[in-house]
Amino acid sequence: MSSNDISEIIGQKKFRSPVVTPQALAWDGNQLWLSSRDLGSLHKIDGETWKVVEEIDPPGIVWAGVSLGDGEMCFTIGKGLNDDRYVYRYAPDTGFNKLFACPDFTGSYLSFDGEYLYFSQWYKGDVHQVEDSGKIRRTINVSAEICGHTFVDGTLYVIRGRENKDVPGKPEEWRLARLDLRDAARVEDVATIPFASRSLTFDGEHFWSNHRAANETISFSIPA
Repeated sequence: MSSNDISEIIGQKKFRSPVVTPQALAWDGNQLWLSSRDLGSLHKIDGETWKVVEEIDPPGIVWAGVSLGDGEMCFTIGKGLNDDRYVYRYAPDTGFNKLFACPDFTGSYLSFDGEYLYFSQWYKGDVHQVEDSGKIRRTINVSAEICGHTFVDGTLYVIRGRENKDVPGKPEEWRLARLDLRDAARVEDVATIPFASRSLTFDGEHFWSNHRAANETISFSIPA
């Protein structure tokens, strides 16, 4: 699609993040889970009061998260001086359990289709469907960098674009795209993202993402 066909996202609501540098963001059906990149902390947030209701101590920096249902979560966690990335499963009764190392120890955002976990590699533009062992069943390339993805009614929504970190003074450029996994070759941009987005989740009504540099968490809808 050309840029003239892409509508601005609508219905934005901005919330001051209760933690600095908000990074991972996930909806578990009742509450938002939010991590702080700089503090290395993980929190449950009450969506009505926008207060921290629980803090959980993760085994590293939480870069992404997703709900698996029934109180279980998965997180991408960075460890060590090289920030090597691993995927962990979390359950309230057993805590964090390492599932697998990401390929080349690089990996970021997570989503879940009800059966399989998906994780992405930012600069490669790849989204991998994986088993709990880390075995890759399928890879989808979205032809751009990736800073978040989530499933809505079986459709995968991806924030794709360019961070432009190697272009001094140039802002980040992001678009919300969707793809039907039955026709993964066709990726359709549906909205521009007018901020430097990090993470994507859906609460049943609205999308949520972090504007990490502004210490904000933002909810929005998309054009019909």
